[in-house]
Amino acid sequence: MTTRLAVVAAVAVAGLLFGPVFGWTPLLLPVLVTAAVLFGVAQLCELRPGLVTWRPVLLVVAGLLAVVGTVLVPMSVVDILGALGTGVTRSWRLVLQSTWPARPEPALLVFVPLLVVLAGTAALELLARLRRPLPALAPSAVVLVLSQLFSAASGLTALIAAVAYFACVLTACVTARAGAVAVPATALVAVVLAGSLPSAAAYSLQEQEVPRVDVRTGSPLDEIAARLARPGEPVFDVRGASPDRWPLVVLDAFDGVEWTAGHDYRRLGRELAPPPAVPVRRDSAEISVRPGQGPWLPSQPLPAAVTGTDPLVEAAEGSLLAPVPDAATTYSLSWWTPEVSAAAQLDGAAPGGLADVGAVPDGIPELAAQAVHGLRPTFGSALVLERFFRDGYRRATGTALPAGHGWPQLRDFLLVTKRGTSEQFAAAYVVLARILGIPARLVVGYRPPPGATTVHNGDVLAWPEVAVTGVGWVPLDPSGSASSATGLAAMTDRARAALPPSQELKDPPVAPPTAPSSQAVSSGSFPFGVFFAGLGLLLVLWLVGVPLAKTLRTWRRRSRPGAGAVRGACEDVRDRLRDLRVPLRPGMTLRDYAGLVPAAGVGLTELSSIVDSALWSGHPAGDEGPRAWAAVRAVRAGLRGRGFMVRVRGALNPRSLFTRG
Repeated sequence: MTTRLAVVAAVAVAGLLFGPVFGWTPLLLPVLVTAAVLFGVAQLCELRPGLVTWRPVLLVVAGLLAVVGTVLVPMSVVDILGALGTGVTRSWRLVLQSTWPARPEPALLVFVPLLVVLAGTAALELLARLRRPLPALAPSAVVLVLSQLFSAASGLTALIAAVAYFACVLTACVTARAGAVAVPATALVAVVLAGSLPSAAAYSLQEQEVPRVDVRTGSPLDEIAARLARPGEPVFDVRGASPDRWPLVVLDAFDGVEWTAGHDYRRLGRELAPPPAVPVRRDSAEISVRPGQGPWLPSQPLPAAVTGTDPLVEAAEGSLLAPVPDAATTYSLSWWTPEVSAAAQLDGAAPGGLADVGAVPDGIPELAAQAVHGLRPTFGSALVLERFFRDGYRRATGTALPAGHGWPQLRDFLLVTKRGTSEQFAAAYVVLARILGIPARLVVGYRPPPGATTVHNGDVLAWPEVAVTGVGWVPLDPSGSASSATGLAAMTDRARAALPPSQELKDPPVAPPTAPSSQAVSSGSFPFGVFFAGLGLLLVLWLVGVPLAKTLRTWRRRSRPGAGAVRGACEDVRDRLRDLRVPLRPGMTLRDYAGLVPAAGVGLTELSSIVDSALWSGHPAGDEGPRAWAAVRAVRAGLRGRGFMVRVRGALNPRSLFTRG
C-alpha cells in the first residue's frame, strides 16, 4: 500500500509542477483529487481480486470522472466531451499561445489532470505487474520532464519539488525492498539534482518557436486623417484612473511605405507581471468601446489584467486586440505605471527600437545630423530632436489635412511643406531618430483632455517613444499637441526644461577608455612546462586548500572552551554569509542578518538568542556552545536553497580567510 501511495504521489508532484504555467491554486484540486481517486481504485482492486482484470479500465474511467468533477462541471455532456477532446489534442497548444500564468479555463487547464490520469494508470499497472518500483516511477518522470519543458522550476520552488519528488521515490524503493543498490543510487541522484537546480528558470517552451496566434489587421495610423475630419464622434468612455494617453497599437517595423505592428500576440492570461527593478503602482479603469471602432482596444504600455473580455495581447508592447472586431466592448483594465524621477541612458537593445527604415531619400541623413547639432545618441539628443520638430514644423489644422506616412510623404513634410498632423510628426521623428542611432518606435492612440470621460475622434494622436535603460519606452511629443501630466511624461517635462539653448548644446563627457597594457614580453625562451605546472599546482591548492582551510577553521572555532565556542559560531556564520556574497555592513547584528537571508532566519534568530544569553547576560556559559553550533547547522541548511553554483563559489572563495572583524 505504501509503495502504491508513493508512486501515485510522485505523479501528483510532477503534475503540480505545472504551477508556473497556471498558478498553484488552480491545480491543487484537479491534480490531488485525481491522484487520490486513482489510488482509491487501485486499493479497491487489491481488496477485490475479481476487479483486477478490469483495473486499467476502472482507473481510466474513475480518473476521467475526477477530471470532470473538478474541472469541467457544470458543463453539459456535449461540452464535457468537447473539452476532453480539446484536452487530448489542443489544450497544450492553447496554453503555449497564452501569457503565463494562463487563465485556469477548462479548455487550457484540462490537459494537466488528463496527464495525471494517463501517468497514474500506467504507473499503477507497471507496479502491479512487475512488482518493482523503479519502472513504475517512469511515467511520473515523464510528466516531470514535460512540466519542466513548459517552464523550468527555480529557486526554493525547485528545491521543494525535488525534495518532495525524490521523497516519493525513496519511499517507494524502501517499502518495496528494491535492494541495496536502488536506494543509495536514488538518494545520490536526488542529492545531485537538488544541488544543481538553477537559481532562475533556464528554459521554457514558450520562449521557443511555438504556434502563434495569426493576427492580420489594418493599422490605426491610416485612420488618423479620417478621424480628425470627424472630431466630435465618440470612440470610448472611461471610468476610473485617467492617464494622459491611451495607446492602441505600437508600430515598430517600417519598409519605407507602411508601418506594421508586432506579431507576437497571445491570449491574455490571468495577469502580466510588472517590469523588474522599476518601482510601479497599479491603476485601473473601466472602458466601454463604441461599436465600429475596429479590433484595437485602448490599453496602456504595461497592462496587468483584463476582465470582461478575452483579448489577445502583445505583451512586449501592451497592445490589445478584441476577440470580436468592431463590436461594442466593455472591460476592466488594470495596468502598471512606472514611478521614476530621472531618465538614464538610451537602451539600444530594446526590441524594434533600431529597426530598418527602408530606402532613405537624399538629404534626410544630413537633415537628421543638423537637427541634433551632431550630438551622439543620448536621451538629451532625443529631446533636442523633439525640439527641432516643435520649433521648425507646424501642425496642420482645418479640413484639408495631409495624410500618408511613407517616405514620399515624409520627405515632403521634412523638406518642403513642414506641415502635418501627428501622423507625419511621429513617423518623421522615428525615422530620423533611428538614422541617428536613437532607439525609437511609433505609437497610435488617443490623448483626451484632462478629466475627460468620453474620448472622441479629435483626440486621436500618433507619438514617438524612445527606449531608456531601466525605465522602458518614454513617450515624446514632437508636435507639441498638449502638455504633459505625471509619471514618465512628468519626467520628460523636467528633462525638457533642463535642456540648454541650441548654441550651448554639447555631448556629455564620456569616461576615457582604459589604456591597454604596454608591458613588453621578452623574446627569450619561456619555461612553459614550469609555468603550466605552477598554474596546475595553484589550481589544486585553491580547489582543495581553500575548503580544507575553512574546515579546519570551523573545527578550531567549535573546539573553543566556554563562551569562545559561541563567539566561534557567530564568526562562522558571518564568514559563510560573506562567502555567499550577502551584503553585510559593519555594525549589523545576527538579527539584521536574518532580514537579509530569510531562508536562514530561524537559525540566525536562535543563534542571536544564544549569544545574548552566553555573552551578555552575565551568567557563565553552560550548554550554549553545542546549542550555538546546532543553530549554525540550521543556518547552513537554510542557505542550501541559494543554488548549487552559488554554494560552490562560496566554498572556493578565499576572502573570508583573510578578513577580520
